[in-house]
Amino acid sequence: MTNNTRISFEFFPPKTPEGREKLYKTRETLQEFQPAFFSVTYGAGGTTRETTADIVTNLRRDGISIAPHLSFGGDDEETVLALLDRYQEAGVDRIVALRGDMPSGMGAVAQLVYANELVAFIRRHTGDQFHLEVAAYPEIHPEAEHYDADIGYLKGKFDAGANSALTQYFYNPDAYFYFLDQCEKAGIDAPIYPGIMPITNFTNLARFSKNCGAEIPRWLRRRMESFSNPEDTRKLGLEVVTDLCETLLEGGAPGLHFYTMNQVDPTAEILRSLSLD
Repeated sequence: MTNNTRISFEFFPPKTPEGREKLYKTRETLQEFQPAFFSVTYGAGGTTRETTADIVTNLRRDGISIAPHLSFGGDDEETVLALLDRYQEAGVDRIVALRGDMPSGMGAVAQLVYANELVAFIRRHTGDQFHLEVAAYPEIHPEAEHYDADIGYLKGKFDAGANSALTQYFYNPDAYFYFLDQCEKAGIDAPIYPGIMPITNFTNLARFSKNCGAEIPRWLRRRMESFSNPEDTRKLGLEVVTDLCETLLEGGAPGLHFYTMNQVDPTAEILRSLSLD
């Protein structure tokens, strides 16, 4: 970008050689937007550990700024330290530190390590080697006891050494701006980057949003549910999310973090519609 707007993109590790090839092509196209970094997700309990690490190290060989997601899940300290060593050797300088989730069936076999503990662990063993991103929830984490408790937990991540946060996606900009106000009152002064989810398949989006606690405005849900033509969904989705991005940036958001779902066109169309030059 030619201005101060930080753009970043999230990928998930593909399961097939064809998916991996598609991911690399997607990255090449999105590179035109000069992102600050690409992030790569990490399966529940480290279930995609090796795939994530392979994608990360391959992209680093191409000189790409890359931020692997990392959580303890069911792993022990030695496993996480070995992964941190591998990332340092590859030249990775940014990590998205998360609580993560246990894979299905583990139940009480292992104990969750919260993100503030992971941040403290990384700082203790690697100092300032990594810029640490953490997760934030403008509409509040679905497991949070209450609003203020969730903001307090975010503050704990920053107190432990996090540098900035990426939010869960949302479609109500007021939720983000109110969240920033409450974070400031709680003493959080680090940048919080809004997460952006393009709208393509509304059925899948509605199901995923229900699971992760992201609210879809009633008017948007009812309009999307009335469409039988996928092109109508695509057009309204492009309009809504582009307007959302414009409102966020005009309101002072420091940048945008796109959940690409390994797709090029939805994210590229939004960015080309924005006046970022």
